Amino acid sequence: MPLGKMLLAKELVKAEQLKAAVARRRVAGGRLEENLVALGFLTQEKLDAFLQEPPPVPTTIRDTGLDTSFLVRAVLKIMHTSGCQTIPEIAHYIRLSRGIVEAVLEIIRKDKLVEVRGATDSNFAILRHTLTSMGRERALEALQQSRYVGPAPVSLAQYGGQVQKQTVANEKVNSEVLSRALSHLVLPPRIIRQLGPAINSSKPILLYGPSGNGKTSIAEALGQAFQQTVYVPYCIEVDGHLIKVFDPAVHEEVPSNLPSEEWDASQISLKPAEFDPRWVRCRRPDVVSGGELTLEALDLKLDPLSNDYEAPLQMKAAGGVFVIDDFGRQLVRPQELLNRWIIPLERKIDFLTLHSGKKFILPFDELVVFSTNLSPEDLMDGAFLRRVHYKLRVDLPSVEDYRTIFRRVCALYELEVPEILSYVLNVFYPETGTPRAAFHPRFIIEHVIAACNYEGIPPQLTHNLVNAALQNLRIVKPATVEG
Repeated sequence: MPLGKMLLAKELVKAEQLKAAVARRRVAGGRLEENLVALGFLTQEKLDAFLQEPPPVPTTIRDTGLDTSFLVRAVLKIMHTSGCQTIPEIAHYIRLSRGIVEAVLEIIRKDKLVEVRGATDSNFAILRHTLTSMGRERALEALQQSRYVGPAPVSLAQYGGQVQKQTVANEKVNSEVLSRALSHLVLPPRIIRQLGPAINSSKPILLYGPSGNGKTSIAEALGQAFQQTVYVPYCIEVDGHLIKVFDPAVHEEVPSNLPSEEWDASQISLKPAEFDPRWVRCRRPDVVSGGELTLEALDLKLDPLSNDYEAPLQMKAAGGVFVIDDFGRQLVRPQELLNRWIIPLERKIDFLTLHSGKKFILPFDELVVFSTNLSPEDLMDGAFLRRVHYKLRVDLPSVEDYRTIFRRVCALYELEVPEILSYVLNVFYPETGTPRAAFHPRFIIEHVIAACNYEGIPPQLTHNLVNAALQNLRIVKPATVEG
């Protein structure tokens, strides 16, 4: 181990021993790492270096955190289903070093599950391995237990440690970064001032107010305020079962800064990996769930065909933002959903259960944002409202903000701002009693463009076309039929 890492390890061990003392001192800031820095037991530079270290590349079977028997089954499945025959091919497929794969193959060879069939045509130093009849039987048995074939999982302990290192609470967002993330929205300065401390606290946020005024857009934009990268495992192993975590639909991979090189299985050695290849370097995730959210979506989902699990939404959002949009309009009752969140939000841990009945604990680390157009008092009781530390009302836009939004939408569609805008603000809204909303300008202009396309004329914001669009904002009650 390099001298610098040895010194850092000693500092961190010393820090562990001081937990109780720090708790008694109750140094402001709350988090152990900050307290240790404040007390002088750990320098900020060493702390930052430790927290930013990627998952180390395992060099031995023990380093993987996995049982040897698990790795044996994984290699047998890969060789049976993918046709991989050489150590470089298997190593690339399973995302482990060639040294580890060679050690696993040595065990398999001793059990007479594989045999060497000579060198490859392109490189005589690389041997080809094929499964024996006994090896194929063992591979089929392994596939009956789990049909997953791909990158090796990480252990639950490794996953928990990495999530805690890259916690969303580590990243502090300043006003400049937050303003840039929200620059596409027209918001009163009050909202931005309130959002800053809320984000940096990593405490739950409730956005509420009338519909159509940007609550969802604000919630979705918060993820863009975070700049740091995190490491997401392809999957984790718990009690012999696989839980798939990395999801391309959720996680945005950040490419390496190093020059890319095409992988070549014919080469004996390659440049060492930057980090454990079983992990993917990503932007902090941003998961949005709306009215379709159910309690089942917050639990492990067993695939009956593969016999593997899909990670729940909150697990995929670890280290990032989890938005519960349209809160109160889910199929499940709000109180049931909130009861599921009480312990995770309070203690920052979550409990999941395998179909075998085994329960396990993992970190719950994400910025949770509730967005609703319903009254908070109707959704949450006092006990839960106390747990939501930041409550921001997103109200109707002011007249000036409405004008700014209208101008921006006109510029987007390359249209001139019409004189009829004064009529919309000074006549239509007051006379009809229709409340202004931030989504109205785009609504009006898109209706006008649709009408122009139908008439076969260039898009133009005439009085008649705008007025026709405005009628779609009014709710006309049906006339009462007598007799």
